[in-house]
Formats: sequence, C-alpha cells, structure tokens
Amino acid sequence: MTNPSYKEDLIDLRPDERIDAPKVADFLRGKLPGSDQPLTIRQFSGGAANLTYLLDYGTHEYVLRRPPLGPVAVSAHDMHREHRVLSVLHTAFQYAPQSFLYHEEDDVVGAPFLVMERRKGVVVRMKLPEIYAQDANARRKMSEALIDSMAEFHAVDYETLGLADLGKPEGFVSRQIDGWYRRWQDAKTNDVAEMDAVHTWLKENLPPSKTYSLVHNDYKLDNAMLAPSDPGRIVAIFDWDMCTLGDPLSDLGALLAYWSEPTDPRYALEMARMPTGDLGFPSRRELARRYAEKSNRSMEDINFYYALALFRITVIIAQIYIRFVRRQTQDQRFAVFGKVIPSFARMAEGVAAGEMGVRL
Repeated sequence: MTNPSYKEDLIDLRPDERIDAPKVADFLRGKLPGSDQPLTIRQFSGGAANLTYLLDYGTHEYVLRRPPLGPVAVSAHDMHREHRVLSVLHTAFQYAPQSFLYHEEDDVVGAPFLVMERRKGVVVRMKLPEIYAQDANARRKMSEALIDSMAEFHAVDYETLGLADLGKPEGFVSRQIDGWYRRWQDAKTNDVAEMDAVHTWLKENLPPSKTYSLVHNDYKLDNAMLAPSDPGRIVAIFDWDMCTLGDPLSDLGALLAYWSEPTDPRYALEMARMPTGDLGFPSRRELARRYAEKSNRSMEDINFYYALALFRITVIIAQIYIRFVRRQTQDQRFAVFGKVIPSFARMAEGVAAGEMGVRL
C-alpha cells in the first residue's frame, strides 16, 4: 500500500513570535555542522506553550526551542533542563532527540534557548492524518506504541546517564500537589472552589511512592512523532523541559487525563489534543492495563494519579489563559480557555469523589 504524502505543521513566523534570522545565524555560525550556509527559519505551528522553530541551512536542519512569550512559572519551560536531559538521554532511549547546544542569555532570541536534532514524521493532533486513513488498526497501533515507549522510558537507568541529581524523587508527588496549587494561585483569573477541594483531597489521599524513575511530565499523543509508513513506530518524543525524577505513575496519570473517550464531557472533547469520537482508540482502562503488563506496576491507585493530572491540566490551561488575558500572546486559540477552567476542575473533583475515573 502506498501512503499519501503528509504535510508538516510548518508556518511563516507569527508576527508576535518572530526571531531575528541574521542574529541567530551569526550566533550559531561555526557551532553546528552546516551553520556556515545561509539560514532560513520557519515556525512549527503545533503546541501551546514553548515556541519551536525550524533552522534550515539547506544541507542541515535543526530545531530551536525557547520558552513562550511573557513571564513564565518558575521551573516551567526550562530550556537548560531540557538540554541537559536530551544531551544524554538519546544514548539510552532511542525516541529522545539529541540536544546540541544551549544558550542561557536572552540576547539572541529574547530568551534562553536550545538547538536540537531535527526528526521527521507525523504528529497526531485533533484529526487522524490522511496518511493513516487506510489502516484500520492505526489508532490502536499508535496508542500501544505510546504506552510501550513510556514503560521503556521509565526503565532507563538514570544514574548511568549522570542524571541522578536531576530531581529529588522522595516526596515528588507531595511537591507536585503543592507546587501546582501555588501555580494555580498565581495564574487564576477567578476563584474556583473545586480546585481547593481537589487540592485538599490529594493531600489527604497521597499514596506511598514505591518506585522512582525519570518522569517526562507531559507524555501524551501529540508529544509523540510517528513514522509515516507505520503508525505503530515512534520516531521521537518531544517536550522534555519538565523532565525530572519522581513517581512514574504520574506520567501514566497525565496520559490518561489527556486521553479522550467518546463518553467524555463535551468541554473535554472540545479541548482534546487527539482525535475524538468512537474511532477505535483504546480506552483509558486498556491503556492502564497495558502499562501494568509492560512495567509490572500496580494500578491500585491510578485514579489518584488521574485526578492529580486533571488538577495539573487545569492549572496549565489557566497559565496559558492568563498570558492571553495579559496580551503576552496574541494566539486566538487561547481565547476560549477561560470558559473551560471551571469545567476541568469539576472533572478532577469527579474523579476524586469516585464519580468518574478508570474502572479496572
């Protein structure tokens, strides 16, 4: 079967997110193979936070990543952390692109940035790409590959990579609860009682962490790149700026929170970062069971991690929305975010109360 061509999500630079190509070219000249050639810069349109650009030297291509415009939360959008992880992780985890260079000053693009390996493939967002339309099992293949790669990632020996001091795994989940609640206080535009209730429930129902691993902190379908010829083969996993050491089940909880099922509330389906409807994607229950099989970890407390992830997603939506309210970004995709913040908070409360959640 011959697959149709696919189109990458490259656009001309958004007016408020432009970077100075001559300045970037001058800074990078001689630092990377091919960087003595003329440079063309385009922007990747996907994603809602960090800004990502294609550096095209003709003979060589690279990807430049920088934080979003405006003030950002402490420890979020950490380009130095992402560079540190990706400069070594590729040696043990084939889906991690290699990072070649990090610049901590804001004199080149207006913020710290890294330059990393360019990989090519298909990213699945709101619609199933046409290239996979003829494969009836494409949705299951990509879903299982995502779970299997997560289990493989959590088995990486971080000490051998020199990443044993990347974070403090002891107390990781407790710090997540309090840290995201602090971010909520900083980002909220209105009080939402459900956020206070979920925060209290998470504090009172904290399960003991039994194992620690590297944690991606944003492991989801649209952060994976798939092979055009095979939806069951991952080419790359992206967005490593929050990678740390902690409880691996927090990654699974996040994936379940970002996942979509046909019976989800309407607002969740409208905000989904994956194709929605009864399309043949596995259920959250199936994902959790496959991860348990691949990792040999218990799913006894999975709804705690699912509720924590929904709590966290609500904060992330609030962080993006307040940047829009403050006109720190002009991206009109974010205009509706204010309406869905209370809805996601109620969803998190529903999982905490046992009214919703993964039933194994």
